[in-house]
Parts: sequence; structure tokens; C-alpha cells
Amino acid sequence: MKGMKKIFVFVILGFNFYFAYSQEKKDPVVMTVAGKEIPLSEFLFLAQKDSSVDLLNKKSLENYVTLFKNFKLKVTEAESLGIHKSRAFEDELANYSAQLKASYLSDKEGETKALREVYEKNKDILSVSHILFLMPPQTVSKDTVAFYNKAYEAYQQIMAGEDFTAVGQALAADEKSGVIYENLDYLYPLQTLKAFEDVAYSLPIGVVSSPVRTAKGFHLMRVNKKITNPGKIQVAHILIVPPPEESGLDEDERNKLFMDRINEVYEKAKSGEDFATLAKTYSSDDKSGPNGGLLPSFGLGDMVKPFEQAAFTLMIPGEIAEPVRTRYGYHIIKLLNRKERVPFEEMERGIYMTMKQGERNFDLYKSFDEREKKKYGYVFYQEAYDDLQRLCDDYFPTDTAFYDQASKLTKTLMHLNGIDFPQNEFAEYLNRYPFSTKTYSGDFLSEVYRLFIRDIVTELDKRGIEEQHPEFHQLVKEYHDGILLFEVSNNRVWDKPLEDQARLEEEWIKELNEKFETEVNRKVLKNIRKYINPISKK
Repeated sequence: MKGMKKIFVFVILGFNFYFAYSQEKKDPVVMTVAGKEIPLSEFLFLAQKDSSVDLLNKKSLENYVTLFKNFKLKVTEAESLGIHKSRAFEDELANYSAQLKASYLSDKEGETKALREVYEKNKDILSVSHILFLMPPQTVSKDTVAFYNKAYEAYQQIMAGEDFTAVGQALAADEKSGVIYENLDYLYPLQTLKAFEDVAYSLPIGVVSSPVRTAKGFHLMRVNKKITNPGKIQVAHILIVPPPEESGLDEDERNKLFMDRINEVYEKAKSGEDFATLAKTYSSDDKSGPNGGLLPSFGLGDMVKPFEQAAFTLMIPGEIAEPVRTRYGYHIIKLLNRKERVPFEEMERGIYMTMKQGERNFDLYKSFDEREKKKYGYVFYQEAYDDLQRLCDDYFPTDTAFYDQASKLTKTLMHLNGIDFPQNEFAEYLNRYPFSTKTYSGDFLSEVYRLFIRDIVTELDKRGIEEQHPEFHQLVKEYHDGILLFEVSNNRVWDKPLEDQARLEEEWIKELNEKFETEVNRKVLKNIRKYINPISKK
């Protein structure tokens, strides 16, 4: 980003110590190993992370100096072997550095709050009916009017007393109408478009919404019922299918044989015969039968409806339901276990991965976006944005005609970090990065604009990480040396028999001291007290 000012904000996060010397003071050399100077800051960083080290105790200090020197000797040996030049090493270090930077470019507390809000929604499952008036992809503002009017007309019919289902089915019956009527028996969070979900979870039961716009079109919605999420259950089942027509029996004979077999197996299961053995013997389910009828855990909406309805009536492990028919045949179901709603900690990662990849990322990163805008003095100019919004009435933001006009606009659109960003600079960004989940022009513009701001503040943060977080360099250095230490130590000592490792370690340290010259700066160590914050505590 041209013209951006570098950030010089000094922040220390998450550590219970800090260095008493400032950036203006020289970082003394505490040790030289094979001609390479080791700064005191690195020595202190590692020492003060180890609760067993007391730098103000002479014996403890000397023990740590020896340990630190041996550590650096091993790292030097690894570098002399070229381990740090391998592709695997470079990739691992780069991955760690990227993850560390990412940890600074986020608001974990805000993200956790957003994830918990979704998790709390998950305690309820909705049954929703909706009428969808489909819009074509990439719809400009003026073209949405006809679709809205059609949806609103249906809404007025329902408000006048007509049945919601009857109106929806009548409209959907015309294949050319572009209308879909649908019942969603079990709606969970994150299963549908955000705008749809937000309205569904806020609607009172039985109330019909006014037209709701999503990326698919306009919806009229009605929540039929709300039930408490029963969690997941695991069952085993035995599937009995009818005899084939080519068996030589007539239909009545086949049906009798079929029902006799169902009742026979059911009675055996009820009388206590081993269910797994019965499944292996009688079940026609080729996947679960050989495994004793065992099925993976499932929740409401995961199985065909008659099967799951019968399964969820079972409350006590070991209980067996009466045979239930589905399109596959008859099932004899045994409950193995019930699990209440999965704890947040087990769902957190899955919710995060879903939210970060689509339109919900704005909910996930909302606190970060707002924090960064405030930090960099964000000012928004509505009048300039309205000029761009008006272009959306006639052109989709990815159209060449939109860019041709927007690129000529020069009003200040926003102010950030002391810089004015004109409309045409955002137009250039939009032209280069036209990525959005939205199909309505105004929503598309809004979403890309929010990404524009996020990209700028993230770039500012990246440039200022080492100034804002002085521990960053030390953490990367610590990881760098840690990888080398592991590789070289594993080769020389750790992969050898346990009884030989102490002797090999001693011999190796002696060899390294002879191979690489070391010099300890005793003057710095003697005055180490002045380099340590006097109020820091272990």
C-alpha cells in the first residue's frame, strides 16, 4: 500500500517479565560461540521463561550459563552440518512464523465469543417452512424490485388469512414461476445462509416473516416449531428386506415370509439373544451387518425420518424399538448410548472452520475489525460511499462499466492511519479482488469494502509486528534453535539405547567444547542485576 506510514507502537503482551533496557540502549553480548555473538536479550528471554532459574543467585546463574552454552554449541554443530538449509527445516520455520504472526493479527477473545454465540444457538433445532422467490445470480438493485413485489404480494395474501402452505404450494406448482416451497424439518446453525438463519432464530413460532433477502432471492418464512437439541445417539440395527420377486413365491407368500422373518428376529432380540450375532446372521445391510449392526452416532436430520423417529424414542441403552419400516425395508433398532449436546470445546474447531470460510467470517472477525479501525483512527464518508452504491443500481460491481465509472471518482471514501483513501483506490481494489459470497450488487459492494479495510489494517499490523511485539523475534529464534537442537541431538544421543545416552551426551559436550571456541562475557554477567526488571517475579 503506497504512502502508508510505519507503525511505532511498543506493546508487550502475555509475558510476566520485560527487559529493563530500551531499544535505544545497546544489547550487550553475553557470550560468543564459534565467533557468533549471542545478545544478552536472547539469554534473558530464555532464562526468564524457566522458573527453575534464579539469575540473581550466583550458583543458579552459573548452572544456567553452562546449560545455555551447551545449547548454543549444539545449535552451532547443527548449523555446521547444514541442517538449517534443508527444505524441511525452512518450511517448518516459515510455517511457525506465519502462525505466530497470525496469532497477533486476531482477537481471540472476540472470536471465542462469536463461536460461543453459534454454539448457544445449537441448543435449539428449528422446523421451518419457507417460500423462496428465486433471483438470478449477480442481480443489480433495480432488478430486485419485481422479485420483492412478487414476494410481498404473497405475504399480503397470507396476512389476509390465506394458508401459508397452500400459497407456497400453489406458487411452486408453476414450473416457470421461479418459486420454491420447502419444509426444513431440522434446521441447525450454520446450515443455511446467514440472513435466513438470523431471521429464523428470531421469529416467534407460527409468525410469518415479511420478505427476507438472501443470496438466493426473497424468502417468506414461518417457524413451525422449536425443539431442544437432544444430542446424538448411537444404535445398532438389523435390516430385513423382502424376498426377491424371482424367489418363485407369489406376493402374499413373500409378504408372509417377510413378516415372519421380521417377527422372528425381533423376538430373538427381545428375548436377550446377542444382538450383534443376530445382525451378522440376518441383516441385509452389507456395511453394518458384519460389524454387529453398529452405526455411527447421529443426530436429528441425519437419517431417514421413520428410522430416526423410532431411534430417538429409545431412552435407555439396551432398549430395542419395535420394527420400523423405511424405503429400505424393516429395521430392528437397539440403543447403545446417548450423548447430550457435544461440549463447546469439542465443537469449537468445527464451528471456527465453517465460519472463517464464508460470509460468517465477518461475525467471526468482527471484534478484530472494529478494534483495528479504532486503533488506526478510521473515519467513514457516507456521501462518497453512496456514489458507489448508486452505481450498483445499474451495474454489478464486477462489470467493466462499474469499474470504468468508479475509477473516475475521487472523493475521500475513508480515512485510516492518517491517510485519505479515495473512491477510485477502492475501485482498483475491487477490480483486482472481486471476491464475495453475495449475488446482490449492493451486498457484494459492502462485503468487498469490509475486506478492503481488513486488508489494509492487517498489512499495517504485519509491518509493525516486531515494533509492537518485541518478543516476536525471540520466539522465532527460540523455535529456530529448538528445531536444530532436536535434529542434532536425536542423531547423536536420543535415538541411541537409553543406558548409553548419559555417556554419549558427556562425550559429545566435550567434543563440542574442543571443536568450537566459546567466550563468556563475565563483566555483563557480574552486572546482570541492572538488566533485569527489579519488580519482575518468577
